[in-house]
Amino acid sequence: MVVEILEFDLGGESYAMDIGIAREIVEMLPITPIPRAPSHVTGLLNLRGEITTIINLHHLLGISPAKEREEQKIMVLIPDAFENTSVGVIVDEVHSVLTIDEKNIDTNIRGVDEQLTDYVQGIIKLGEDDSLKTEDESVTHESEKRLIIWVDVKKILTGTIESSSSQKE
Repeated sequence: MVVEILEFDLGGESYAMDIGIAREIVEMLPITPIPRAPSHVTGLLNLRGEITTIINLHHLLGISPAKEREEQKIMVLIPDAFENTSVGVIVDEVHSVLTIDEKNIDTNIRGVDEQLTDYVQGIIKLGEDDSLKTEDESVTHESEKRLIIWVDVKKILTGTIESSSSQKE
């Protein structure tokens, strides 16, 4: 079986999320800050007449941005992804949609911080089956092998809201 994911960068590292929850990718636009909002909420964006809450994914995951704000992208999620509202997440770069064979996804990620494993669906290994042939030998270039961390953006957003509301009580 294969899965389709959307590859993006945060802090110079490759991440992925389910393509099914992405509605569109937009260039950085002016964001209106919300007074007294949680630190992970960057603000609001008027996207073609629809008010969209913009979440800083870097802040939620504790990753320093690799690009200046003006160079970053916003991945707007489908309303079903989070409490039936329009939400966008800021990332450094969006690359492409990849179709990955399940055999190239390692879901055994225990041993890492338990809180982190709740939000990671798996580690995608790219370049495992790819090899370049030269004359009579098969050579796999290590530079073509890479890992992508497949995060569950819905769980990250839901977990953030739940932890924010429990801290207020």
